[in-house]
Parts: sequence; C-alpha cells; structure tokens
Amino acid sequence: MHWPVQRIAVAEHSMEPALRPGDWLLVWRGLRPGRPPRIRPGQIVIARHPERADMLLVKRAERLLPGGWWLASDNSAAGAVDSRSFGPAPHQMIEGRFLMRYHRAGAAAITRGKPGT
Repeated sequence: MHWPVQRIAVAEHSMEPALRPGDWLLVWRGLRPGRPPRIRPGQIVIARHPERADMLLVKRAERLLPGGWWLASDNSAAGAVDSRSFGPAPHQMIEGRFLMRYHRAGAAAITRGKPGT
C-alpha cells in the first residue's frame, strides 16, 4: 500500500540552519505510486541518491534542468552530498516534498512550509 505521507528523520548537518539532526519531517509523497509530487524551486525534497538507491537525501530543489532537479544543501560547509557531486537528480528519484517539521519529544516547536525563511 502506498501512503501519501511519510515520516523522515534528519540525520546529517547538510540542511542547517533550516533543519537539524534529530528533526522529524512529514513528507508528501503524492497519491499516485511511481509519480513524484509537484516540486517548485526552493522547496525541500526527499530524494534517493542516484548512485545509492538505499540512501535518502534531504535537499533543497534549486532548479529544474533537462536531466532532473539540481539538489543543493543549505550548509555546503558540512561536506554534504548533493548535485555538486552527482549532477541533476532524475525526476523518478524524488520521493516527496517537505510538508512540516517537528522536533523530538520535549520540544514544542512545529514548523510548516519552508523552514529557514
């Protein structure tokens, strides 16, 4: 069964300050399996690494190119893996779009939409 919403944990520092390790994200995967949701430049997306399909990436969709989306890290100093190392991510590698962030137990803040802006 394909659930349209998925929960993802942030594990690395590549999206700081918008997202931090330990944050949890709700991600919209879309209603149709195999068809990624609509993405606009500037949105945070979840994508499969083009060379390691078992690895999920949390990145910002910067721009749409002929080969797919250019995915960027907000914190390039973290030595992050993004389109600078593997090029544009093909459309079928996009798993979903960021909906909302929530923190681990004990934290009160909830952020909707586009964090960091």
